[in-house]
Amino acid sequence: MRLRVRTTLALAICVLLSASLSSADKPITVALVFDGLTPEQRAPLQAYLTRAMGRSVNLVAPDLYSETVAHLADGSYDFACLGALMYVRSHAKYGVVPLVQRTSDLRFHSVFITRFGSSIHSLHDLAGKRFAFGDINSASAHLIPYLELKQAGINPETDLELRYSGSHVATAALVQSGVVDAGALDETVFHSLLDSGKLDGGKVRIFHVSQPFVDYVYVARKDVPEADRERFARALLALKEGKDDPALKVLRARQFVRASDDEYATVRQVAKELKVF
Repeated sequence: MRLRVRTTLALAICVLLSASLSSADKPITVALVFDGLTPEQRAPLQAYLTRAMGRSVNLVAPDLYSETVAHLADGSYDFACLGALMYVRSHAKYGVVPLVQRTSDLRFHSVFITRFGSSIHSLHDLAGKRFAFGDINSASAHLIPYLELKQAGINPETDLELRYSGSHVATAALVQSGVVDAGALDETVFHSLLDSGKLDGGKVRIFHVSQPFVDYVYVARKDVPEADRERFARALLALKEGKDDPALKVLRARQFVRASDDEYATVRQVAKELKVF
């Protein structure tokens, strides 16, 4: 009897140790906002996080926020960058844990763009025009621009020929090509596209900048061990300009700070008012 108990106990310990080792060896997956970059261009960030975490790190950039959240929920992703709207939804539904954000995210802006030479110079000029939001679940590409249009007396549903492009990059391309007359997107993605030459600064211009709001936040899946959460947060907090510029460029960041759920109270309220929360 004692031998059977000992054998059972030994097997249980082996199973636990095996699971622990398997978890420790499993690559960490981090989801970024879709930015048009290639895996090679994201390599400096991947290398930095792999060193900081002491484990292999995979970087992914899904086309849609809904895909990112689905993979946080099913355990496929460990960490992710979420826009404000998807953060408040995911925090409420799945318990994702806010970790850090860029200093720029504390006073973020959406930009409204159009082609050079167009007759659009203000939000009021958009009535009857072809307009593109990005991802329907994005704060900077939908929620905040929608609010700004409503406050300007423009009803997006009835006053515009409206479409959803699915991403910031796609919205910029639609405006540049003339498929739509104007669109709204993340200010940092817009400037990154200009800097990389993927968007022609001689063909598009900003005609309106939104009021500041709190946007992106890096989160952890709720069951990621606290030690891993802290290691990831510290890795981003430790990034310094002049020392880690290649990784910072991928993140379109200058510096990171700790994030708090309380900062998203206003976005949460706006989302409820617009009935998208």
